[in-house]
Amino acid sequence: SVGLISLANNLNRGIDLGGKELKEPTRFVIGAGANPAAPRFNKEIERVFEKAEAGVDFFITQPVFDVELLQRFLSSVESSGVPVLAGIWPLTSYRNALFLHHEIPGITIPAELRERMQRCEGKEEALEEGIRIAGDIITAIRPSISGLQVSPPFGRIETALRVLEP
Repeated sequence: SVGLISLANNLNRGIDLGGKELKEPTRFVIGAGANPAAPRFNKEIERVFEKAEAGVDFFITQPVFDVELLQRFLSSVESSGVPVLAGIWPLTSYRNALFLHHEIPGITIPAELRERMQRCEGKEEALEEGIRIAGDIITAIRPSISGLQVSPPFGRIETALRVLEP
């Protein structure tokens, strides 16, 4: 990823892969992923700074469920000067929360949030709670981030829009 970022950055400066000048520079907006809950946190911070040095314009995080982990991450990368967009995924069920927490490396869902999802009865109630949780997370992190990227479950854009309602 660092090499690709560097290549895109050079193209934006009007230099091709072979080091020759282009007729016109490109105008790519260069984004990269970052994981505030990475199992090897220090390695992730190193990679963020490598990507920043290579010319990334912004970072998008993996889904954020643990606000404390995100705040720790933001403090560690602040000096890079690169804006961070937080990934937000509304949970859809207790089973969904368990799967993400236990089966997807780098995603941590605090026990409190898993318990909130466990108390839900039925799909509709679970989705409503997932939307509330996403909203609570957004409220907590909004002052610290440059933006959001909301991924609606099953591509349901109406769910993403509901997450963003005031």
